Amino acid sequence: MEETFFVTHREGERVGQRGHRVLAELPQIEALELSYGPDFEGVDPHTHPDHADSFYVLEGEVEFFLDDAWHRAGPGTFLSAPPGIEHGFRPCGTSFRLLNFHTPNVGFIGRLRDE
Repeated sequence: MEETFFVTHREGERVGQRGHRVLAELPQIEALELSYGPDFEGVDPHTHPDHADSFYVLEGEVEFFLDDAWHRAGPGTFLSAPPGIEHGFRPCGTSFRLLNFHTPNVGFIGRLRDE
């Protein structure tokens, strides 16, 4: 039987040093709300061999590395980096919040719990 995951506004387990919020943790998807301050150093460009890494900007501005260039993005922006595609992100001088999806689940949430 398939498992379901239902999280309402402000619910969800807090994980990691920054208190990111778990929205879903199922075999086919991990979904988190990520929150970062302007002092966050960013995530250097990298690739994943086994999953897509997708982002939706909720608040603030962030720069995403994609297609060998940095792109400034604000609320409502969505991007998805398929396996093998180089991507990263960094702040634009202010706090920001993102939705982050890993498809399929690759244990990222578990690693945050271990921080």
